[in-house]
Amino acid sequence: MDTSFSSGVALVDTVLKSTGGSVVVWSADPQAYGSEHERATRSNFAERLAALKQFRFAGEYHASRARENTPLYFVPSDTVPSTQLARSLGISTVHDLFGGVVPYPFVATKAITHPLVGRAAACPEGWAPTFAADISHAALGGFSAFSAEDARWAGRRLLENGPVRVKPVCATGGRGQTMVTGADALDRSLAAMDESEIALHGVVIEENLERPDTFSVGQVMVDHMIVSYFGRQRMTTDNVGQSVYGGSDLTLVRGNFDALLAKTSPSPALCLAIEQARRYHQAVIDCFPGFLASRVNYDVAQGVGAGGAWRSGVLEQSWRVGGATGAEMMALEGFWRDPALERLRVSCFEAYGAAASIPSDAAVHYRGIDSQIGALTKYALIQPYASDTT
Repeated sequence: MDTSFSSGVALVDTVLKSTGGSVVVWSADPQAYGSEHERATRSNFAERLAALKQFRFAGEYHASRARENTPLYFVPSDTVPSTQLARSLGISTVHDLFGGVVPYPFVATKAITHPLVGRAAACPEGWAPTFAADISHAALGGFSAFSAEDARWAGRRLLENGPVRVKPVCATGGRGQTMVTGADALDRSLAAMDESEIALHGVVIEENLERPDTFSVGQVMVDHMIVSYFGRQRMTTDNVGQSVYGGSDLTLVRGNFDALLAKTSPSPALCLAIEQARRYHQAVIDCFPGFLASRVNYDVAQGVGAGGAWRSGVLEQSWRVGGATGAEMMALEGFWRDPALERLRVSCFEAYGAAASIPSDAAVHYRGIDSQIGALTKYALIQPYASDTT
């Protein structure tokens, strides 16, 4: 296997010459996804995208570049939170960025997944009541709330059927969530949250699943290339002993979601996860005009819910560079190099600790000591294609 692209730039034997465009990384919110390892990882991906597109990698975007005539392709740190902002950057189609654009900030969070607790409940500008109805068969039971009072009311309703999970909408990788079994625990969990943050961003109250499996269903588009995939997430232990996201094992194909089903043989549970992700994605398009995305990823959880019933539903969406992007990049590069290649198995890893062992044929996205989380290595590896089950 060719490992010459571990640096993220050498994809072919010949030197690629720029066609005049530039790939830039952009910090949509300097406070979000702005750690050393996240910035370095985005730059690695941006370099690799520049090689694929035969563009120049131009580093961090600055407003002064808006006056240039050179086409810019953005790799944002987060979903662009308004169509007006996107247009001001020159982003108007899926071919202008690796990520997504939403008409309102809340659309990029897990808050859109559930309905409000009632018609009089607080909600942000642009809220689309029809969205939760459209995805009712693609989500778990739950409510979104934009006030502590609404959250308490929603939690008590859900607790009548069993334990619930309280989820801050801006946290990722399961961080900040609490599982509660009674009203007192619910009140303590909500009291620990900043009410102004709840009003601004919201909080999700959702049925709790026992022993859940979490699948990823996604798609990326770069120029003419579309890659779709499904896979399973892994957890690992970070440098302070917390259980956190540790990577994903993905099956990826050349083409759209129809091609994903046609070229693989997923299990019935995986077929359901793919269908639920597709329904969720279509509902976003239908309910939130202005939405566009060239990178989509949906987390679908399956497990035992209240009363012992087996449940499946989309937990949240991601329209930005994410944990699975290392595997996505390797697949894009593989399909680009070999026009006859139709499917791949790729695993990506986030390994904590200075002693992490990295296979010699891995593509390393980041290896260093982050001042906030310590030693971390991120890498991806093409796996033998044995089956379509995960």
